[in-house]
Amino acid sequence: MACFLVPAAEAVITTVASKVIKSKESSPETVHISLDDSTVTEAVKTPFSQKLKWLSNLLWGGSSLLAFEHVWHGEVVPWFPFISVADNPADIAMMFNEMLTVGVTMAVLVTAVWGGILAISNVIEKRAVKSADILQLK
Repeated sequence: MACFLVPAAEAVITTVASKVIKSKESSPETVHISLDDSTVTEAVKTPFSQKLKWLSNLLWGGSSLLAFEHVWHGEVVPWFPFISVADNPADIAMMFNEMLTVGVTMAVLVTAVWGGILAISNVIEKRAVKSADILQLK
């Protein structure tokens, strides 16, 4: 019914936080990598604002798909109160229960997936820096 509103609310918060953090970040951290054929390559560490934008994009995409699915099934309508269940006051408690169970679970799951993406990203970045250090020692 309205479970997509929870990840959408988190998406709004992460979008705003990403923009605020980006405005306060300094220039991205760079690493110069010397390769065997005496060429120098520059690698840029992914700033946190960009990583937060990944979460925002995941949440916006998931919320959009869920909203479309709810429109498709007639649960979201183009007239007030926009959620068909909200017409009946007795069903509002059921709507909030779904938001608290399904919506929060979806938001937490998407955030956990993003945490996994961050872990993989950090491993890749550290591995690149470590291999650059090994190449520079040779």
